[in-house]
Amino acid sequence: MSQAHSDSAAERFVIVALRVMAGWVFLWAAIRHYGDSAYVGKFLSATKTFHPIYGALAQSSALPLISFVVEYGHLLIGLSLISGLLLRASGPFAILTMLLYWTAHMDFPYIDNPNYLIGDEHLIIAAVIAWLMIRRAGHVCGLDGAAAQMAGVQRSPALRWLVGHDHRE
Repeated sequence: MSQAHSDSAAERFVIVALRVMAGWVFLWAAIRHYGDSAYVGKFLSATKTFHPIYGALAQSSALPLISFVVEYGHLLIGLSLISGLLLRASGPFAILTMLLYWTAHMDFPYIDNPNYLIGDEHLIIAAVIAWLMIRRAGHVCGLDGAAAQMAGVQRSPALRWLVGHDHRE
């Protein structure tokens, strides 16, 4: 069985559902905080375990750039996951973002509150995205599968890699 092709309709449904749900998490964050340049600074200032790192970023002159990257990073990751386009490119950034949020919410050994010991939804979402990358989820009802068939993509090794093209297809 090729990694791009799932065994069953149920598995394909789960892949698409998880891809869209994870994408919505990022897209909603982009929509909700769009234009709120103070949000990132407030968030970074409220960190606990890694406050010397995140708190310093909240006070730095790079905060407008950090806010821009967070806002548009969420947007691009969300659109990539929902559409299934360029998951190989957006996936590592999505995982890194979730791991950074996990550490930012940490009040060791708790995450955000005493109900979460060591782990929380950020680690779960990061694991789901890693699994989606392994399963080449963009090829299951996504645009990576369509893009992989384009002549220009097939001629370019870099583009083939970005869309997760497999020569076995």
